[in-house]
Amino acid sequence: MSDTLQELASLIAAGLPAPEGGIRPKIEALFGARYQKRYYERSAVRDAYALATSTDDGGIPFAGLINADNPPSGPYGGTSLVWFPTSEGSLIDFGVGTRGLAPDEGILTRPGHRRRISALRRYLARLGIECWTKPDPSALGVSVPKAVRDRFSGFEKVFQRYGAELYACARVPKDPAQAKPVVQAFFDLYAYERGWTVMKAYEQEYDEFHAALRSDLFISPAIDDVAALLRQRRFVILQGPPGTGKTRMAEDVKRQHFGGNGMTVQFHPAVTYEDFVIGLSPDASERALRFDVREGWLMTAADAAKRGPFVLVIDEINRADLGKVLGEAIYLFEPDEVGGERARRIRLGHSINGSAEFSLPENLFVIGTMNTADRSIASLDLAVRRRFAFMTLPPNRSVVEAQGLEMATRVFDMLSDVFVEHAPGDAMHLLPGHAYFLAKNDQEFGQRLRFEIIPLIDEYLQQGLLGPASAELFAVRDVLEDMATANASPA
Repeated sequence: MSDTLQELASLIAAGLPAPEGGIRPKIEALFGARYQKRYYERSAVRDAYALATSTDDGGIPFAGLINADNPPSGPYGGTSLVWFPTSEGSLIDFGVGTRGLAPDEGILTRPGHRRRISALRRYLARLGIECWTKPDPSALGVSVPKAVRDRFSGFEKVFQRYGAELYACARVPKDPAQAKPVVQAFFDLYAYERGWTVMKAYEQEYDEFHAALRSDLFISPAIDDVAALLRQRRFVILQGPPGTGKTRMAEDVKRQHFGGNGMTVQFHPAVTYEDFVIGLSPDASERALRFDVREGWLMTAADAAKRGPFVLVIDEINRADLGKVLGEAIYLFEPDEVGGERARRIRLGHSINGSAEFSLPENLFVIGTMNTADRSIASLDLAVRRRFAFMTLPPNRSVVEAQGLEMATRVFDMLSDVFVEHAPGDAMHLLPGHAYFLAKNDQEFGQRLRFEIIPLIDEYLQQGLLGPASAELFAVRDVLEDMATANASPA
């Protein structure tokens, strides 16, 4: 069977001159071969390769797909997939027609399109393809930055003419085999946004691409990444929604990179300066009332670090009032001024072991974990935030997929799609973490779905936390309830 996409990719990679018979037949061949024939509309195809020989110096040859509601020729509006061929190759792009966002405002302003375009850039980067994406596709007043234009040499005229309309571009490799995955990525993402159905022969290839794109929506750091940052910055906070494995990651770093040398404490609203730094405690062994000076967790960890690398894990670090818990000890949390001659020192309110001064040894490292979904918890103040490096742990689809439960992966994808496509930026941290989707078998997952995931969604809906995404989430919630009911074991 002829691979029409490969044939088109080879022509795009070759650039100019135009193929004999024009480019339109090659685009049309995709419909009925890769995508359902019913999605083909002649007015949606543009073939302007002839501009390469135009006497008009402003003519920029291009070809591609536009919204079929546009006129058959002339300026158009909405989102488009086009490429610009030159004698040196082609630049493939997503762009907005010069007539503006209409009739594709729904695509261009949807949060999901913006996020998928960003994921496309990361996907292509893994293939070694240079790509640029605009943060907001609908921002027509923002042109392609000069630093980007300089990276894509040979396409200066394209950027000069259409720099404000382009919002994603990639250089197509000259090698046809390397060009195909790039062209496929742009076409299959365009097909997804248009709602086209792929032909059965290419369903697996199409699904695998979009699964990879989903994975690139959320970048999950590896344990070695966390450990490397910790060694460099000393004080690190792992942040993310509940169920994303923040505490487990911190414990794994302690075990694998510090040989288990560390201690774990948990913050909560009742934790005080006396618990964390230093305080007084009553001595019950004496008849007369007296108090002993007691080391807090930080001082205990500092003492242990004098004997070798030691990591203090602070679980739920933002559940305590950090300003009060740290007190003057916040002065010590400067990564470049820990240990050695430059070590910062503070004077404590009480002497302990004959000294009232305290500093952090160079072998002490601190990892905090922070839940970003609980809005009842105050965010860290800037003085504290400046002293820590932050690494986000998002929900990890690969963890869910690896357990081999199709139903769990399907539910994860359904919820992820709602959040990705419709949730505003400040609601993305509410997406349930992958731990919610882990189970030994379908029956156990059905229980988790019924008694953990659905109640969590109900809480979001009752509090109106998803804003404009609430209607979509409510519809998915009902589907999940039906799945849980069908999966429930007979009484």
